[in-house]
Amino acid sequence: MLPYSGKGADVRRAQEFTELARSAGAEILGSVHARVEAPNPKFYIGTGKADQLQAQVRDLGADLVLVDHALTPVQERNLEKHLSARVIDRAALILDIFAQRAQSHEGKLEVELAQLKYIATRLVRGWTHLERQRGGAIGLRGPGETQLETDRRLLQKRVEQLQKRIGKVGVQRDQQRRARLRNTLPRVALVGYTNAGKSTLFNAATRGEVLAADRLFATLDPTVRRLEGLASGPAVLADTVGFIRELPHDLVAAFRATLSEARDADLLLHVVDAADSQRDVLAGVVDGVLAEIGAGDVPQLLVFNKVDRIDLTPRLDRDAEGRPTAVWLSAARGGGLGLLRQAIGERLSGHRVCAELRLPPRAGRLRARLIELGAVKGERYDADGWQLDIDAPRKLLLPLAGEGHGEDDHLLRDWLDAASA
Repeated sequence: MLPYSGKGADVRRAQEFTELARSAGAEILGSVHARVEAPNPKFYIGTGKADQLQAQVRDLGADLVLVDHALTPVQERNLEKHLSARVIDRAALILDIFAQRAQSHEGKLEVELAQLKYIATRLVRGWTHLERQRGGAIGLRGPGETQLETDRRLLQKRVEQLQKRIGKVGVQRDQQRRARLRNTLPRVALVGYTNAGKSTLFNAATRGEVLAADRLFATLDPTVRRLEGLASGPAVLADTVGFIRELPHDLVAAFRATLSEARDADLLLHVVDAADSQRDVLAGVVDGVLAEIGAGDVPQLLVFNKVDRIDLTPRLDRDAEGRPTAVWLSAARGGGLGLLRQAIGERLSGHRVCAELRLPPRAGRLRARLIELGAVKGERYDADGWQLDIDAPRKLLLPLAGEGHGEDDHLLRDWLDAASA
């Protein structure tokens, strides 16, 4: 295996790409670095660098070249022909790792769908040896073109089947989510750049047994455990897949359902490797992916992990209003876990609303919607209207408060404001 980095002097990125290759099970024989100002349409790299790469592939006996950049199908095909070796770009490498690690039924479906969409643009590669005749006249279509068309139809049919199956799973997940919002504890999700220590923190906080390995994408499918010891009461903590730079768009789109643990959470614990010199850049990558999956507006608490590597003492940072904004800790050594529980408890305070709501007789529509959401645990009626015993997550009630109910559209908003005071 011969990794090739198209980004040049970025040492951190080169190290990350090496870890990606190892995570996929490749044996690293050597590397070639190149600075590309303007991509070559034929090879992406210049012809001189392509010849250098060809010589190194031949000398090392490599049969696989990994490129730390997205290649067009033409560039990939030309490089393979020039190097006499298989060429895989960054997107294909990440897809391969996800295919190896996905365990849940939904996760496997989503990875396969992303792989098929990627392969669809490169399908012609497998049939170039059969393309002998060209032209549109009847009887002159070559066997390669016929086979290619057949293969494309089969691929498209499989894509449609996967989309339908994932759609059904998504409907089931949405139904389960609505039930959770009505009846369960506040939800906290761990997010962060891959290998930031999320799974180690998850195990330390919940006494769980999630795989916590020093490798990229060690955890793909979300794991959920109960989190105790919070001043606000018990919560549910979910561990999610780590993010990475230039995550394939189709993979992000496919994993929207799996990443719903982050999108539907009441609080995100954004885990950052405090010892990483590029921690701010990587945190920005995570925020970008969160925005792409619709979780950009979910409240965050920064968790700077691995402080033991930079000789920092665990601490809790607050903003000008005294609200917890960041916790510095060491998940591996257990230092600062108490501060994390304290911060989570403060941020989740007021998550659930348990109070009496009085509605006038004319507010029947609002009452019906509250009952439909499962927010009403009891009610009484008198000449002044309804007295509803509300017990529900604030997150469930907020959208209803903004729906508008004519002259009564202010009732729920004012009541929620008063309940928070």
